[in-house]
Amino acid sequence: MARRPVEISRVTLAGAAALGLVLALVLGTLAAVALRAEAAGGLRAADWAALRFTLLQASLSAGLSVALAVPLARALSRRSFAGRGLLITLMGAPFILPVIVAVLGLLAVFGRAGLVNAALGWFGLGPVSIYGLEGVVLAHVFFNLPLATRLILQGWQEVPGEHFRLAASLGFSARDVARWIEWPMLRAVLPGAFLVVFLVCLTSFAVALTMGGGPRATTLELAIYQAVRLDFDLGRAALLALVQLALGVGAALLALRFGLPEAGLGAGLDRIERRWEAESLALRLWDGLLIVLGAGFLLVPLGTVAWRGLQGLTALPPGIWEASLRSVSVALGATALTLALALSIAAFAVLRRLPVAGAAGVLGLAASPLMIGTGLFILINPLADPARFALLVTGAVNALMALPFVLRALLPALARIEADYGRLADALGMTGATRLRLLWWPRLRPVLGFGAGLTAALSMGDLGVVALFAAPEQATLPLQMYRLMGAYQMQAAAGAGLVLLALSLGLFWLFDRGGRGNAHL
Repeated sequence: MARRPVEISRVTLAGAAALGLVLALVLGTLAAVALRAEAAGGLRAADWAALRFTLLQASLSAGLSVALAVPLARALSRRSFAGRGLLITLMGAPFILPVIVAVLGLLAVFGRAGLVNAALGWFGLGPVSIYGLEGVVLAHVFFNLPLATRLILQGWQEVPGEHFRLAASLGFSARDVARWIEWPMLRAVLPGAFLVVFLVCLTSFAVALTMGGGPRATTLELAIYQAVRLDFDLGRAALLALVQLALGVGAALLALRFGLPEAGLGAGLDRIERRWEAESLALRLWDGLLIVLGAGFLLVPLGTVAWRGLQGLTALPPGIWEASLRSVSVALGATALTLALALSIAAFAVLRRLPVAGAAGVLGLAASPLMIGTGLFILINPLADPARFALLVTGAVNALMALPFVLRALLPALARIEADYGRLADALGMTGATRLRLLWWPRLRPVLGFGAGLTAALSMGDLGVVALFAAPEQATLPLQMYRLMGAYQMQAAAGAGLVLLALSLGLFWLFDRGGRGNAHL
């Protein structure tokens, strides 16, 4: 079939430029890292220990997250109650929350002076410490239990309701339903969910930095940071970055292989059916207990952040507001860059019918932010002081990290628009800015608003590249908050955490709301 005539010269130029920038940030920094790694020796004993700990904590975190998510998702799938939709929506909150804020909430509950140790003290029991492997795994489960629950719950929602109706007519018990309906779905969904969580935990930095607790709890991400920031051993950092990349690519390929079920579950009428096999009082109580415990595990730490943050607002140092302004500036810059890259790449991929262009835009998933930051550090260091470019580099890396999530929503939406209206737009001679203004923008506005809010929220909470580059006078709000925690100024850190939480959620709400408001479809 002949390709329909479309004025694509500007689209081709913009798309090629966007892809070139992405490839330069990923492959260019990789080349710099690879060349520098040639001057490094082999992995040291400490590096092997970091590699083993990285794999151990990622495996434990992913395993526990998925294991706990299965009964929680099952309870949510077969119960209807007031606030269920809101609770499921809140399951996505930890993904956009600043990591350092959530860590502060976990410390308020599980830390040395937290609620759990206070309760143990009432019973005459000694305190427990969550630093080290236990703290890293706990924090990762807090972040990824909602993600795993949403992924597995989606699998339950894709099972046609007619299957449960048929099971009820055949007199299936809860065990029979689990064996013949639920287990085949879980067997297809669980490997992908495990590998996605494993990949997220593999590249975690802020959690290991704040809760690692010492050399025996050092991840590869943290080892890269220490090699550059503390030892200035760029060769070792480059070698560790390549090991990190190999692990990330391997996990990403496995996630792509197992991310989708191999066989469909059949079609239905999309009707919500009763779960007759789960209507006994014992199962109702069990599901209710799971839902309460899951909601408490997620919401209590956030509640303590808000409560202690209010008390700590009066203890905020003056530098907090300058750091807040820097964080907002970086977030807005990253948001603008992400939207420009995503729209250019999506238009290029759809109009030129080149799916590989869209796939190239997600290269950021295969590389960790610290690895890209290390490559940029190596490239900039011979020419100028890298600290001078700290905020620019941080914004660029944040944009690259958010780009895959925005493209995932933007590509199918733009493809549907072109399939439905593309020929009509061509017949009307609608090209370039006119096509963008009259055809794409009104229909893509909700997607772009959500993508902008997501990028801004993720960038606000970043504590990766900025910790590698920034000078003391260039601290962003997460970095300033981490320094307050390191100085044991926990009250001021709590106040800063509340400010960071409010700014992150506020930016997300403003962009998402702006994308949905007054969008004439």
